[in-house]
Amino acid sequence: MLDLSTVQLHAADLQDGIVGLAATNPASTLRRSAQVLADMARLLDIPVTLSAAPRPGGPAVIAELTERLPEAPLFVRSGPCAWDDQAVRQAITARDRRNLVLCGVLTEVVVLHTALAAIEAGFTVQVLIDACGGMSARTEEAALRQIEAAGGRVTSVAGFISDLVRDFTTPTGRQAVSGLHGLLAPAH
Repeated sequence: MLDLSTVQLHAADLQDGIVGLAATNPASTLRRSAQVLADMARLLDIPVTLSAAPRPGGPAVIAELTERLPEAPLFVRSGPCAWDDQAVRQAITARDRRNLVLCGVLTEVVVLHTALAAIEAGFTVQVLIDACGGMSARTEEAALRQIEAAGGRVTSVAGFISDLVRDFTTPTGRQAVSGLHGLLAPAH
């Protein structure tokens, strides 16, 4: 069981125009997973940072995140690894929360490199595969194997949340299980 007080979330490149490019996870699933994850982050008071690759016209982080997490800082990165961006790294390391949960598109680029760098820096890393998207099943699987070989863990939004909330009979637990049902329904 994870200690909630040690957890923070970083979502990378979950942007309009990018989520639809993922070949391993439909945009509707990515959006639904991001929406449930954002709702659970609010419910459980999990700090969240967002990063985005530069895009013409500026970042366009999906509404499923920005509408639910308006206070989450957004950083525009210059490269493929969020950890390489000094502002992102400082925002993450400034918190005394050594369990970094990652999601994003592309798994083989920003998720892979950020996970490996954070692990090297001493963080425990979990990748939420249903909130990630890759270029192909083969290349995404290779990236996930690299993350696991380095000590990271691959799980799902439901697995992550149910690791944090182990009693569904409490008010928070009832809200969490109800929120997880959103993974089964179309995104709104």
